[in-house]
Amino acid sequence: MKIALIDSGIGLLAAAAAIRRLRPDADLILSSDPDGMPWGPRTAPDLRRRVLTAAQAAAAHRPDALIIACNTATVHALPVVKAALEPMIPIIGTVPAVKTAVATGGPVAIWATPATTGSSYQTGLIHRYAAGVQVTEIACPGLAHAVQHADPSAIRETVAEAARRTPAGVTDVVLGCTHYELVASQIRAALRRPSLITPVLRGSADAVAAQALRRLNGTPAAATTGDGRLTVLLSGRESALPTAALAYTAGRHISIPALA
Repeated sequence: MKIALIDSGIGLLAAAAAIRRLRPDADLILSSDPDGMPWGPRTAPDLRRRVLTAAQAAAAHRPDALIIACNTATVHALPVVKAALEPMIPIIGTVPAVKTAVATGGPVAIWATPATTGSSYQTGLIHRYAAGVQVTEIACPGLAHAVQHADPSAIRETVAEAARRTPAGVTDVVLGCTHYELVASQIRAALRRPSLITPVLRGSADAVAAQALRRLNGTPAAATTGDGRLTVLLSGRESALPTAALAYTAGRHISIPALA
């Protein structure tokens, strides 16, 4: 089994690590776009072009499925990628876990990039699933960039600022950017407040990994051991895993064995 993941940067690590936990025998292809990141500020046509290019680079390695491990890319480019590659390669997008979070009754906060916060896409998710639930949207400028470059001080500062703007008493926090899942422990610590329950963090990596396996009829029980291979593509160039990726548990989890 071979599964590809695409993102502008290392945000795809969380979903890749989730697949590795469920199917350690699966070969992984990580296709990111360091030459064109971040994708968020780009025009929609340019973003679609870059996402499709990253997907086609991964598709050249003949994966059995491809995950768009980026909320922004899923919003703007999922139909384009599907039109180009399906049905030959099943395509799985990434959707913030708003539906799961609001099922608890809230109140809920959504941490996301400035480009996603207040977007028609995120607003649509809130209207569709969160009727009667208090939802606060928290833009997190600079957090994805800090995570991408594994900058501890910038991560600490941006997480602290977003936590400061998160209302006390929220029961769930949706991580609306895949990069944020890599620093979930720091986010959880920043949201811990005396006499209040620490909110549950709702990421998308586990659900996306499970969905990909369902599409391939590859249940976790099908393989409990194995050394899946890793191929890394940086703007189409075969490379080693970026050094910044190894700063995170998810990156270290998938880094061995690796093919450059």
